[in-house]
Amino acid sequence: MSEHPGFIAALDQSGGSTPKALALYGVDEGRYSSEEEMYRLVQAMRTRIVTSGAFGGDRILGAILFENTLDRDIEGRGSAGYLWDVKQVVPFLKVDKGLADEADGVQRMKPMPDLDALLAKAVERGVFGTKMRSVIKSANPSAIGAIVDQQFELAERIVAAGLVPIVEPEVDINAPDKAAAEDLLRDQLLGHLDSLSAGAQLLFKLTLPEQPNLYAPCIEHPAVVRVVALSGGYSREEANRRLTANAGVVASFSRALTEGLAESLSPEEFDATLDASIQSIYDASLT
Repeated sequence: MSEHPGFIAALDQSGGSTPKALALYGVDEGRYSSEEEMYRLVQAMRTRIVTSGAFGGDRILGAILFENTLDRDIEGRGSAGYLWDVKQVVPFLKVDKGLADEADGVQRMKPMPDLDALLAKAVERGVFGTKMRSVIKSANPSAIGAIVDQQFELAERIVAAGLVPIVEPEVDINAPDKAAAEDLLRDQLLGHLDSLSAGAQLLFKLTLPEQPNLYAPCIEHPAVVRVVALSGGYSREEANRRLTANAGVVASFSRALTEGLAESLSPEEFDATLDASIQSIYDASLT
């Protein structure tokens, strides 16, 4: 995870984001009438992606899964085991339970009362690390501080469980003061890194910043395994352009990765589209 070239595929659409992901894939809400049917359809989409010959550890470092995916099989193997044993792709697990309502220009994570049990299951299933997301919508210093406090408090629990956390305090790409929020966030991240428990290691998943190389000090910190970037609603072309301007940052894209994929594509068309997407994101991650 620290040195191999490549990027992380974000395949962790949860209950709130799954309908949109399926719609972009060409599966409208009329195709399912229950949550279970919805998850079955999105699992079929993820399985098609992961089992494609284009998807493998030569260009993809890791993949982030939703808990529902962790509990399902891919070609007769547990999803996490399939990723590592068959594809040599490092499995991560989304552990947050979604976002609380916006307050003071941010959305903290909802409570996670079952976190310890979920972490134990992740370890048992061979998961390497976790991911948890909160969102910053304006440059409010105290609120951004509270977001980072929450992320690092949970990161310490995840490290203690034997996993490597991805800390994701996303800055909304539509924030009117996005650059100022990013400056505040960088300073908060660096301050918290210096107070981590001895030996703790983590990744950051951050919005592509307005100022190129803003997060270079985070990349250089010994506690940081990798800094990865979310696409955040940017098109793949724009996300790749911004990624190329940030040395040492690699992608962790979701919508930008699956852009152009559709259920109706033939196997050959699907694999060719996915291959082109993966190659463009891989190339942008090499800078």
